Amino acid sequence: MLPLNGSVLPHQRRGRLGHFRLCGRIITNASNLPTSRNDMLTLLCDGVFLTRMELRKDPITRSWVITGDDVADQTPRAEAGCQFCPDSSTSSQQITSMAGIDGDPWSARAVVHPNPLYRIEGEPARRGEGIYDRMRSVGAHEVLLENPRHDRHLWVAGYAEIEQFLLLVAQRIQDLKRDARFKYVSVFKNYGTSAGQEFEHPNAELTATTFVPRRVLYELRAGRDYFAAKERCVFCDIISQEVRQDVRMLEGHGDFIAVCPYAPRVPYETWILPRTHESGFERFALSRSGNLRDLAALLRRTLQRIRTVTEELLLEDDRRRLPLAHRNSSDCFGQGEIVHVQRGLLLAGNVGDGGQAPAGGQG
Repeated sequence: MLPLNGSVLPHQRRGRLGHFRLCGRIITNASNLPTSRNDMLTLLCDGVFLTRMELRKDPITRSWVITGDDVADQTPRAEAGCQFCPDSSTSSQQITSMAGIDGDPWSARAVVHPNPLYRIEGEPARRGEGIYDRMRSVGAHEVLLENPRHDRHLWVAGYAEIEQFLLLVAQRIQDLKRDARFKYVSVFKNYGTSAGQEFEHPNAELTATTFVPRRVLYELRAGRDYFAAKERCVFCDIISQEVRQDVRMLEGHGDFIAVCPYAPRVPYETWILPRTHESGFERFALSRSGNLRDLAALLRRTLQRIRTVTEELLLEDDRRRLPLAHRNSSDCFGQGEIVHVQRGLLLAGNVGDGGQAPAGGQG
């Protein structure tokens, strides 16, 4: 059971569900579970009940918590044949692909996650149990393949390859925004065992959820309060001061800057921010795609810098922080983060556009 506090969602920590290892696996496979929903109890193993995945709301913190055992063990391991390489005999459920570069069959591709935490079918069916709230884990969970080549991660890929991957991210956000069930989209990349890596092939993951994480709502309210007091965007002010002082600036390239935050939460935390005031990454990427080359170059160089300090990465492409349910372009623009967590790095990202969130939790 993992609380959805902050921008860290449970799918960004899949490799850390060790406390469920009671039967030689983290949890049972969904195909082996009975269809009865009687109290969501599905299997008894060594005296421990395993349950279907669902979302429950903590009435004290007002955080949604994902609980259940409906996912197979995902320990990163070497495989005889990669299921995501172009010549693989294992077929994945393809969603979309970007055109190939230099003779490759494709440059970036989105596929359905082999063991999704969130499933696209059905409605959330939010319901109450006395003072408690629960709903089904309805959403989207995709694997975003960065490159057809097995060893071309973002920090070694060409600028054109990274640009194609960023365009794929924008297209997937744009598509998922059309689904009225979804309120928030997150894109993240885990690299290294301690970072929760699932697959060896260069990839990121995308999820769309029917709720907004509590910390995101807190940050939105803080940004709204800042604007109410000063009639200025807090991120615009941060950029202006950091560029002027040049104390924590790493690099500026075109329309983007890489900067260490004034109050970092963890060592080596780094933000990649656009200089222009824009709340929707997908709008920016699809309407001004020429500027993506600047972002690709800065992203690669920033990752290369951080990899001189650590080999393991938690990367999350974070266009913070606007839920899909609110679409006011005057609100705070997207923000990218690269965050060092323990021995890994988190290029953290929850992607959305939208505007001010209502007070009171995740909807």
